[in-house]
Amino acid sequence: MARKDWTFLIIPECTSRVKQFKFSRFWFRFAVCFFIIASIGTCYVFWDYGRMKISRTGSDFLQGEIETQRSQIQIFSEEINTLKQDMLQLRRLDEKIRIIANIDKPRDKQAIFGVGGSLPDDLDADLPLTKKHNTLVRDMHEQLEHLKVASDLQMKSFQDLVVSLENQRSLLAATPSIRPTVGWVSSRFGYRTSPFTGRREFHKGLDIAARAGTPIIAPASGVVTFIGKKGAYGLMAIINHGHGVVTRYGHLKKCTVKRGERVKRGDKIALIGNSGRSTGPHLHYEVNVNGIPINPQKYILD
Repeated sequence: MARKDWTFLIIPECTSRVKQFKFSRFWFRFAVCFFIIASIGTCYVFWDYGRMKISRTGSDFLQGEIETQRSQIQIFSEEINTLKQDMLQLRRLDEKIRIIANIDKPRDKQAIFGVGGSLPDDLDADLPLTKKHNTLVRDMHEQLEHLKVASDLQMKSFQDLVVSLENQRSLLAATPSIRPTVGWVSSRFGYRTSPFTGRREFHKGLDIAARAGTPIIAPASGVVTFIGKKGAYGLMAIINHGHGVVTRYGHLKKCTVKRGERVKRGDKIALIGNSGRSTGPHLHYEVNVNGIPINPQKYILD
């Protein structure tokens, strides 16, 4: 059987001798296979190197992202700590206003931060970036829930405080705290001897003597509920100030307001006269609280 060899001739351009190489088919096929395997191996090595380089670049990017997120978590934890301090300042302001305005804190209100109103421990915002932040994130979530409840309670407390202050302002506006007219007190509140019968009687108001036509002013804000003749009081005006407070003005010469008119403290409402049963020009001034006569001098602050 003839050998199946491969012969390669190298013919130079010059007159040099022709070179001849012989290879068997086995070695030729081996060389081709080796070349192919070496090429594939080389390609795989370059591909794997490129893949590892890309993976390392992605890993570095993810690591940078993780550190950025952890840094943001630390910033948020610092802000939560600041918010807790702000909430505590708001609670102290609430208490201070209540003390100044003499408004009791509702007993059914819970402390804004748990039992006794103490603040939860501050979050560890200085945790190194290389450490896991799972615990910090969990603590942040819990404290955010506490802050939400605390803010709702504080908002309700402030709303109650505003209502109480509005009621106090309304009560102060309804309190007859200034003298209704100028003059001298001719008869005080309480028991006295009647100038008409000589008998002992209870005088429900304060008589202020002055020249006829002297202006009378409203001692507090309110609504005029009555103007007209009323027996021995003569021409009378009545103002309802709210909160059960009513003032009455007797022996008038003239009223300068109308029934149903709203007046403010200091507004002119009438003129001193001598109508009804009277010994001379004066104002009979009464203050009634829930229908009970009260000494008007207790309310006069000027």
